Amino acid sequence: MGKPVLLSGVKPTGALHVGNYLGAIKQFVDLQNDHQMYVMLADYHALNSVQNKEEMRQLIKELVAGYVAVGLDPNKVVIFKQSDIPEHTELTWIFNTLTTMPYLMRAHAFKDAEAKNKDISVGTFDYPMLMASDILLYSPDVVPVGKDQKQHIEFARDTATKFNNTYGETFKLPKEIIPEAVAVVPGIDGQKMSKSYNNVIPLFGSDEEIDKAVMSITTDSTEKGAPLDPETDITFKLHEHFSKEQLEELRNRYIRGDIGYKESKEILATNIKKVIAPMREKYNKLLDNPGKIKKILERGAKRAHKVAHEKMKEVKNAIGVTL
Repeated sequence: MGKPVLLSGVKPTGALHVGNYLGAIKQFVDLQNDHQMYVMLADYHALNSVQNKEEMRQLIKELVAGYVAVGLDPNKVVIFKQSDIPEHTELTWIFNTLTTMPYLMRAHAFKDAEAKNKDISVGTFDYPMLMASDILLYSPDVVPVGKDQKQHIEFARDTATKFNNTYGETFKLPKEIIPEAVAVVPGIDGQKMSKSYNNVIPLFGSDEEIDKAVMSITTDSTEKGAPLDPETDITFKLHEHFSKEQLEELRNRYIRGDIGYKESKEILATNIKKVIAPMREKYNKLLDNPGKIKKILERGAKRAHKVAHEKMKEVKNAIGVTL
């Protein structure tokens, strides 16, 4: 029996941050030996927010460089761009014919945009169907997601079930993996670390940028010398990921009140920089070699297209357009 298939997709919409690394990419690195893994750059999804040619190109290069720098091996993992595989948008149209508008109005992204009175593009409204296509084309066994993204897998499973009930058994129903320990990585303000909240610690930032981000982590007004609560402190929550060897000592110092927020943040910044420095060096080298990035994507597209093309032949036969 072959390795289980795992698929994940990430939008090239901004610089990678510590939350991306802890919440997703680190898991991919750990899982790549035991799974047949597809990692997709969701550049068509990104068009909902990135509408500048040069910016898009740069973000794609940075994302590929970032994935490889943190340890994904392009020889083991299929790293590819959504836009290189036309079957993604082709299958989306077929799914659209089975999907109702009230169903799509349940999507978190739509509800969020509606609540903020934003002009909602058709792309934003229909993104769950493109995402279902992204997933189902590769028949994955598992799709790693954050707690707040579980709905994406529910949409894919619902769509697969509806198609299978209408046209016959065609799609495998994927399961989600939600790594509990890093389900939500806190940003510097305590909310989930996210580019949209502007509360991130940059993954490949300079030492100065990391220091600045860490030192600006929100704290309460507890005076120096008073006990601190490791259960509620944002800095301590990040220590759990970056200061594992010192964690018990730090916890005891918090409870005894013989560490202040400033010293705690300085320790955290030092430990983050230790983890990031070798990855950052590899990342910058790759960015200086765009030809290598292009080759990784070309090889990934070739491998992904083979699978997607076969699945679309099956779909077309199921819906009756193949004579």
